[in-house]
Amino acid sequence: MPESPWGQAGATLSHKNACKEFGLTEAEVIAAMRAGRLQYRQHCAHGTPYFRLLRSEVESLVLEIRGGKGVEMQKINHQLQEIDTEIRSIKRRLASLERQKLELLEIQRQTQA
Repeated sequence: MPESPWGQAGATLSHKNACKEFGLTEAEVIAAMRAGRLQYRQHCAHGTPYFRLLRSEVESLVLEIRGGKGVEMQKINHQLQEIDTEIRSIKRRLASLERQKLELLEIQRQTQA
């Protein structure tokens, strides 16, 4: 018996992440859910409700709304945003490590003197 897509890793995403990742508005997602074009499951995290959507259906919806080039451009933009976020995170970590190194070198210098 094939496994349900709802249980597969990466096969679902929240409606908020669908908006961010695919450049949809929340109104577009809700309208598609009401029209039956998107299957969804309601969940709650820390008291905040959200909807889980099937990634393949969201991709089909975006393809229908924006066309092939729009989907590709949105994927590229999303990947660029993720890369920029990772770069900023690494820069912060590097600055922290450099401060720690300077502190240790100062302690080492004082100890040797």
